Amino acid sequence: MIFKNLRDEIATVLKHDPAARSTLEVVLCYPGFHALIFYRAAHGLWRRGWLVLGRLLSHLGRFFTGIEIHPGAQIGRRLFIDHGMGVVIGETTEIGDDVTLYQGVTLGGTTLHRGKRHPTLEDGVIVGAGAKVLGAFTVGRGARIGANAVVLSAVQAGATMAGIPAKALGEKAQPQKPGEFLPYGTPCDDIPDPVARALNALQEEVAALRARLSEYERGLAVAREPVLLDEARERRKL
Repeated sequence: MIFKNLRDEIATVLKHDPAARSTLEVVLCYPGFHALIFYRAAHGLWRRGWLVLGRLLSHLGRFFTGIEIHPGAQIGRRLFIDHGMGVVIGETTEIGDDVTLYQGVTLGGTTLHRGKRHPTLEDGVIVGAGAKVLGAFTVGRGARIGANAVVLSAVQAGATMAGIPAKALGEKAQPQKPGEFLPYGTPCDDIPDPVARALNALQEEVAALRARLSEYERGLAVAREPVLLDEARERRKL
């Protein structure tokens, strides 16, 4: 089972990273793949009650890869850790299938109790570089977390989150087609430009003010019409 998972993870790297050219290159040169080898072995020791040995093996993995995965975390199939330096995955984290994490991601906790204190990432979640997902909540299936976002509460399935603290942007992401992959989870065509959005709001306000001014001028013209007629009659009498 462990070796099948590793084969799937190699295939995932080759599929999602255009820089990967061969299985041998992935096996020798990809720290995300190396970190998963250390994790699978350490997690097996952890489940058998060899807690200190499991932690020691995970610590070695951190030393060699720069990626820290607690052996108690539960990770599904085909996890893709791209680049990977600085990734931290806490003890009670749960990660589904086909999840992608980029460098600098933290899946951490905000409490000191020993129960569930780290996030759950459902299938297909993409977490951008430097993002922090902190707390015992669920990030729904297919959600995207933008780079450097700080997520502190539950995320709906398909949502795109960005900012500090993170907020949903626009409409929900469309389900990915089979074989489709969205690098960093944030294609430029579905994230609103804040500058453009502010300019559009100003244009709408100017248009509304112009409409009100035109209405006022029409009303003023109607109100002055009887006065102008009286003035015209007076001039005729003269």
